[in-house]
Amino acid sequence: MKVVAVTDAQGAIVAADLLAASESVHRELRQHLPSDYIARMKEVFDGGAEMAVAVVDGKVAGVTVFRILEKTHSGRDLYCDDLVTSEKSRSTGVGHALIEYMEKVCRERRCDTFSLDSGTWRQQAHKFYFREGMTITSFHFDKKISKTQMSNPVPVGGTPRIKF
Repeated sequence: MKVVAVTDAQGAIVAADLLAASESVHRELRQHLPSDYIARMKEVFDGGAEMAVAVVDGKVAGVTVFRILEKTHSGRDLYCDDLVTSEKSRSTGVGHALIEYMEKVCRERRCDTFSLDSGTWRQQAHKFYFREGMTITSFHFDKKISKTQMSNPVPVGGTPRIKF
């Protein structure tokens, strides 16, 4: 297994073939992405994101999209937008390899923290994050502003968001 950067630190695409090959794995987590996946990802990269993929036997087995942010509460943070391992590659070390890659980026760029958000219904992912040494430090609140549906808040058969 090898983790390969799809973009450079400025978000410029350096492996267009891997970007195209990552779509099916990325859609396992983000089904709502528009049909023009490449164009949408270019917009995300233009907004400061980077991408890397885990390649196993010549095929994309995992995808991460992340960015470096300066935050008042936690300093320089590598925030992971997306971390997804193909269903058939789960529990094979792909997710761990992607986390290690992002931790290496954190050290190289002198980040203070590494963070991500995870849907409340994703209990298996939460177990994985705990095993990787992550902790829950806050709740994330959001409020829908646009009419565009950009996320699937509850997967089919999943648990709804917590409401008080």
